[in-house]
Amino acid sequence: MTRRALQDSHCSIQRSLEVIGDPWTVLILREAFLGTTRFSDFVAAIGISTDLLTDRLAVLVEAGVMEKRPYSEPGKRTRYGYLLTPTGMELRVVLGALQQWGDAHRLSGGSPSMERRSRTTGQRLEVAFVDESGQAVALGDVEFVPSAGQRGVQV
Repeated sequence: MTRRALQDSHCSIQRSLEVIGDPWTVLILREAFLGTTRFSDFVAAIGISTDLLTDRLAVLVEAGVMEKRPYSEPGKRTRYGYLLTPTGMELRVVLGALQQWGDAHRLSGGSPSMERRSRTTGQRLEVAFVDESGQAVALGDVEFVPSAGQRGVQV
């Protein structure tokens, strides 16, 4: 499918993958959530080539997921840091769900490398579907259905 066809798609999952569907992008986001902001630190942390990192960061900046901010150290040229925007911070639930699935089905060598915890209470967290009343819904009770305005549109 062409990039234009993805942009014109009615499916929000498909449009989201245009921004975050690449495995390198997910690893960049993981590092950003761990506090990485500098280009060289992303390269060192995930072993990505500089050309590929440049491309992936440009997509994230263009999509409003990250913001490119200048910084300079005394006596050195201006460089750029990459910080998550409020839109990017919302991807925490996506990465949390991906990690939770990986912990359950793809864990290798013992325990998970990270945990999800509440900043306020320190308690461990699980990613879940929550209904309009705030109650968690069992995965077996979750279904995906076309929205009323999209009946008959292929998703």
